[in-house]
Amino acid sequence: MAVTLPDANTRWRCGGCGNLTRFDVSRSRRTTEFWHFDLAGEHAVEETEVEVEVVEKVTCRWCGRSDAIELVSRAEADAPQQ
Repeated sequence: MAVTLPDANTRWRCGGCGNLTRFDVSRSRRTTEFWHFDLAGEHAVEETEVEVEVVEKVTCRWCGRSDAIELVSRAEADAPQQ
C-alpha cells in the first residue's frame, strides 16, 4: 500500500505511540539524471528529475508499527493531547 508524503501543511504521526519525528521510509524512485563527465572520466550529477516516486512503507522508529501511520495537519499534530 502506498503512503502519501507529508507536505507543508501535513505531517506523519504514529497512531500507536504518538511519534511525530522518527520514521523508517521505504520508497522507490525513477529518475532521469544529467551526468557531466570531465576529461579524466569522473562524473558529477548536475540535474535530477524525479519521474515517479512511490513511498511503499513507513514504519514508526519508536514502536515498529507500519499499520498506524497517519497523515495529520501540522496544527493538529502540534496541539496538546488530552
